[in-house]
Amino acid sequence: MERVHIQPFLLPLLLFFFLSFLEAGAQSEAQALLKWKSSLFQADALSSWSLANSTSPCRWFGVRCNSAGSIVQLSLPNANLDGTLDELDFASLPSLTKLDLNTNLLNGSIPSNISALSNLTSLDLSSNYLAGPIPYQLSNLQKVRHFDLGANYLENPDYTKFSPLPSVTYLSLCVNSLTGKFPPFVLNCTNLTYLDLSQNNLTGKIPDSLSTNLVYLESLDLTANFFKGVIPVSLANLPRLQNLHLGLNNLTGGIPPILGSISGLRILELYNNSLGGPIPSSLGQLRMLERIDIKAAALNSTIPPELGLCTNLTYLELSLNQLTGGLPQSFSELTKMSEFGISSNLLSGEISPDFFTNWTQLISFQIQNNKFVGRIPPEIRSATKLQILYLYNNTLSGPIPPEIGRLADLLQLDLSANFLSGPIPRTIENLTQLTALALFYNNLNGAIPAEIGNMTALATLDFTTNHLEGELPATIAQLPNLKLLLVCDNSLSGPVPSELGDAAVLNTLDLSKNKLTGPIPTKLGNLARLQSLHLNNNSLIGEIPSSLKNCTQLVVLDLEDNRISGNIPKWLGEKLSSLRVLNLRSNMLSDSIPPQLSLLSSLQLLDLAHNNISGRIPQSLGNLTAMAEGIQERAKTMNSKHPFYYKESISIVWKQRETVFQKTLSSVAGIDLSGIISVMRSLQS
Repeated sequence: MERVHIQPFLLPLLLFFFLSFLEAGAQSEAQALLKWKSSLFQADALSSWSLANSTSPCRWFGVRCNSAGSIVQLSLPNANLDGTLDELDFASLPSLTKLDLNTNLLNGSIPSNISALSNLTSLDLSSNYLAGPIPYQLSNLQKVRHFDLGANYLENPDYTKFSPLPSVTYLSLCVNSLTGKFPPFVLNCTNLTYLDLSQNNLTGKIPDSLSTNLVYLESLDLTANFFKGVIPVSLANLPRLQNLHLGLNNLTGGIPPILGSISGLRILELYNNSLGGPIPSSLGQLRMLERIDIKAAALNSTIPPELGLCTNLTYLELSLNQLTGGLPQSFSELTKMSEFGISSNLLSGEISPDFFTNWTQLISFQIQNNKFVGRIPPEIRSATKLQILYLYNNTLSGPIPPEIGRLADLLQLDLSANFLSGPIPRTIENLTQLTALALFYNNLNGAIPAEIGNMTALATLDFTTNHLEGELPATIAQLPNLKLLLVCDNSLSGPVPSELGDAAVLNTLDLSKNKLTGPIPTKLGNLARLQSLHLNNNSLIGEIPSSLKNCTQLVVLDLEDNRISGNIPKWLGEKLSSLRVLNLRSNMLSDSIPPQLSLLSSLQLLDLAHNNISGRIPQSLGNLTAMAEGIQERAKTMNSKHPFYYKESISIVWKQRETVFQKTLSSVAGIDLSGIISVMRSLQS
């Protein structure tokens, strides 16, 4: 071969042309990025993108170049970019290997010319507002290994034109608008290790070919779709599978016992399906298992003791099934347990103290809505990391163990609806992180400890329906975050503490059905956020304090069955415009009904019966159209022998369950009800 000789004087000239070529390439890339930047509505993060700073974009924010000065990475996650990709000239970025624009405000469609990025190995456009069909041209990116379009509004591509992507190992199309059967092109991505199609609208069966085509799969997430049929037993042929997420679908046919042979499985989620049948004992073979969630799956067996062999378990959730029997003693070997949930089943037996002794990492223990009996083990003191303890609605008895006061990290404690007895332990004051304390529907007695005032994080305090006595501690008013105070249906005596007026964020106060005496404190008028005030069924005296006119957010005012005297205040109608329930029944109120009550346009219940009221019923009460609608709905079932009843229902959503406080109140029985009905009917006609 003849050797080519380059004259020495030509070398500088060649170097000049080469550098000029590189500079021209860099200029072209820079111009492409600047054009895209100028099209964005919000691009504050790109302030460094300017040719005034440098002719090379390699020092710009989010840009990375190779040794030749060509852009190889554009990484701008969470940069608050707002606009489209339409003005980004992908052809001007031929060396780009990584494009990461996740978690921005990008909208519009994905341009088909993105296929010009022929060297791309990683594409992440997730968590934006991109919409429209996924362009089939993306399948031309044959070098891509990481492919993430999740959390957008993307629709099905033209599958007939979508080429296989054999290089892809990570594929996420989650939280989009894909429809129809399992996407066929996915089955041709034969090197996949991670697949996430969760939260779409996919239907049909999970294909058996998934396990034969995607043999390298380590993580499979099909959560929150509409897949039906049985769980394919062929999934057991995925030897590398570690994470299996099939929750929130329409799967049936039980849990295949063969799943217990996937020895490397770490996460198994089958929740919210209609699987039925038992929990296979073979799952105890999954010694690597860390998380199992089969909540709300219509399971109807006992809990197999073999699960106690899964000693790496940190999370177990079997709630909302029809499981029976007791908790296996073998569970005490699950020493890494952090979150334990078996609520809303038919489980029975006692709670083993070994659970608390051995589960030193326990954060959440939820066994509510079952049939557990016996005492709360004092060994609970060992679970020092516990944050959520729900034992409510069981058949537990005995005292609340003082050792519970050692759980300094506790955030929510619900022991309600059991048969607990004895006093509230004073050690409870140590729970200074507690936000919700529910002890209602028990047999607790004694006084409410004044030390409760030290639990400054409390937002909800519910002692309803116990046998508590003594005075309500004024220290409760020291709780700066208290929103709900419910101590009704007890045997409290003494006055309503005036200090309650200092509980600035209180919105519900229920002290009804006690033995409270004295006047209604004037300071309650300081409760500007108060929405519901129940002081009924006590022995309160004096007049309705005028300071309550400042509680302008009041929806319910219930003072029934006390010894309150004086006039019905005019300001009830003038100032409390949000009132829906006004119950002053069975008191010692006198004089006439003020016509200002007709200003209460939202009023649905008005009960003034059994007072010393005289005079005529104001005709303007016929303007109470909200109450008129309620009366018309129920007039068909009303007769002269049975008073008209209105059911007030206040629903409070707390810690993902609904507590409903209901009371049936007789409506306007102390005034001429038939007259009111006739007036209201005339107004409606």
